[in-house]
Amino acid sequence: MTQATQKVPVLGLKEQYQPIANELEANVLSVLRSGNYILGEHVKGLEAEVAKLSGAAEAVGVANGTDALILALWALNIEPGDEVITSPFTFAATVEAIAIRGAKPVFVDIDPETFNINTKQIEAVITKKTKAILPVHLYGHPADMDPIMELARKYKLFVVEDNAQAIAATYKGKTTGSFGDVGCISFYPTKNLGAAGDAGMVTANNKEVADRLRKLRAHGMWVRYYHDELGVNSRLDEIQAVILRTKLKYLSTWNDRRRQIAKLYETLLKDCPGITLPKTSADVTHVWHQYTIRVHNNKGTETKARDILQTKLSELGVGSMCYYPVPLHMQKAFSQYGYAAGDFPVTEAVSDEVLSLPMYPELTDEQVKLVAQSIQTILGQTSIATPVIAQPVVGAV
Repeated sequence: MTQATQKVPVLGLKEQYQPIANELEANVLSVLRSGNYILGEHVKGLEAEVAKLSGAAEAVGVANGTDALILALWALNIEPGDEVITSPFTFAATVEAIAIRGAKPVFVDIDPETFNINTKQIEAVITKKTKAILPVHLYGHPADMDPIMELARKYKLFVVEDNAQAIAATYKGKTTGSFGDVGCISFYPTKNLGAAGDAGMVTANNKEVADRLRKLRAHGMWVRYYHDELGVNSRLDEIQAVILRTKLKYLSTWNDRRRQIAKLYETLLKDCPGITLPKTSADVTHVWHQYTIRVHNNKGTETKARDILQTKLSELGVGSMCYYPVPLHMQKAFSQYGYAAGDFPVTEAVSDEVLSLPMYPELTDEQVKLVAQSIQTILGQTSIATPVIAQPVVGAV
């Protein structure tokens, strides 16, 4: 069967753009007319606004989320021979940053419910070479930060939060990106707060670290043409900054809508056989960057049930994505670290089963119902007729 016309895409960037198009275009045009395109007033304004949102002392705009991770580790003097503890179940950039600094990533398996690093297993892998812990707030669900911070204090380790997917999420009333020494944000277009291209930011609780980040992002310069140390070109441009400032005022509303959508998915799919729905820990505010289910594999079947479901959803016009199909410890790019299949069983099981459903604020309830009913039909629970899809209201946020 050929792929059907897509009724529910996995992401709707055009749907987000349309209601605020006039505002965005006017603000971008004002930057173009200003002639000031790099590290100007909008970058400074965005840094102040993100620092306030995150509850961090400082924020430093950079070119993208990967650079945020690399520069954060650099500013903390993570060097060759050091070890950084992190999760094998995340986007490659998390571990790329460690490797680019010449340090060794040390993996710890994940919690099967939150998909975040299992904090009970961290202490066992701490050595004299350990310099930092790098938790990932995956899918918008904060990692369990209390035990991580306790271990960091006990062993005098840095904490670098990968906050790429969880801007504005909270853990026990405190916002992600403000716990550790630094927090790393991605503004890639697909994120809850996304630019119209690449952009990133590092939050910091120490002015000296923030100042060093500002030097590193600009060729090691504090005063123009006086290079205090080696650096790179990782400056956030004014056009991306003004786009992000424009969108930032809507982020709370958008995240509230994401939570409504997640609740509706839960209501509609709670009795559906063959899947496990995502969990939210107590004392956490989830921002639902992704709504990710686990699709149980049938014994004796070679093809993953997740892959079958994804294919059949596509045939019904429903988008979905797998984040992430191959754990990092099993990736060729990181084979030099000596890990192998079987080392992290929870991560490996989850990688075979996860499927992210459409999740963006402009989804209508009818679209969410179509996704849920399509899953139920494919998995054999029901044959409910496909509902009529209501179009998003232009101007709604």
